Amino acid sequence: MCKQITLVLLSLLIAGLPLRAEGVSRSREAVELSSDVLLVAMPVATATTMLVMKDWTGFKQAALTGVTTLGATYLLKFAVHKKRPDGSNNLSFPSGHTSITFANAAFVQRRYGWAWGAPAYAVAAYVGWARTYARRHDWWDVAAGALIGAGSAYIYTRPFARDNKLVISPVSDGNSFGVYASLVF
Repeated sequence: MCKQITLVLLSLLIAGLPLRAEGVSRSREAVELSSDVLLVAMPVATATTMLVMKDWTGFKQAALTGVTTLGATYLLKFAVHKKRPDGSNNLSFPSGHTSITFANAAFVQRRYGWAWGAPAYAVAAYVGWARTYARRHDWWDVAAGALIGAGSAYIYTRPFARDNKLVISPVSDGNSFGVYASLVF
């Protein structure tokens, strides 16, 4: 089941990426569209995984993380009234796309570990980059959004409880092999 969820998430990621750049404005539009797709795809993939695993505690933690992230983000947006780099409106600081995707990435990392969290952080970092590339935000808008999202997740999220306290798994970097062991006590 985890392989199927990974394939769905990877498919959504690939579908959201621009296939070729046909000029700067078209490339910016494609990158902006991909950030919009990932804004929805990440939380949907995470929620689907929690439903399949029947992780109701995680669902509650994710909901608290999401509400806090959105509340803090929009409170700051309406308080600061910073214009976007493209001049479109006064709701640039902080980046909502970045705050939501980093909240999702930090939640996944805290709840399910770095094996799932590292790719989620990579997707969130791409979204932050995409928002600056599309000239919807400056880097400090993105940095503030990342801090709000990750901070919210770290406040509410606790690791998923497993029955086994001892984890032993093989590791390889392609040239060498080893064993990783972790004991929770």
